[in-house]
Amino acid sequence: MKPNLTEQNLHERYKKEIFELFENEPYARFLGIRLTDLGAGTAEAEIEVKGHMLNSHGTAHGAVLFALADFVFAAACNSYGKTSVGLSTTMNYMEAGKAGSTIKAKAVEEKKNNRTAWYYIRVESGGQLLAVMEALAYRKNDYFVPVQS
Repeated sequence: MKPNLTEQNLHERYKKEIFELFENEPYARFLGIRLTDLGAGTAEAEIEVKGHMLNSHGTAHGAVLFALADFVFAAACNSYGKTSVGLSTTMNYMEAGKAGSTIKAKAVEEKKNNRTAWYYIRVESGGQLLAVMEALAYRKNDYFVPVQS
């Protein structure tokens, strides 16, 4: 990467392409996850809880909340165009999601360096905190946007 080309510059230059990449992610589309915002180190998305997403108690399955949180984590840590993958996540559930509700998640980058980045993700519905995730990403050497040395 050129010395004057920062990751912030890369995000701004390729935001549309990065947004479209995650907007069209096959698994997220299959689940019905919609990316609503992408910033430098941040991402927001939502999902409507449908009948097939419920657990045996009639509430949103924890895997649905996890998938939504994991999706915004992935979008946020890749928002600079640098290939990043998850190393670890910790999910804490506080309240159940309801059938027919819209669940939203927001990932915020707390700290990053050349190799790792740490994110805090909130999962909410109707103003209620449902879950939080802490996530650590590994930042590879390669970029998936055109960067010239």
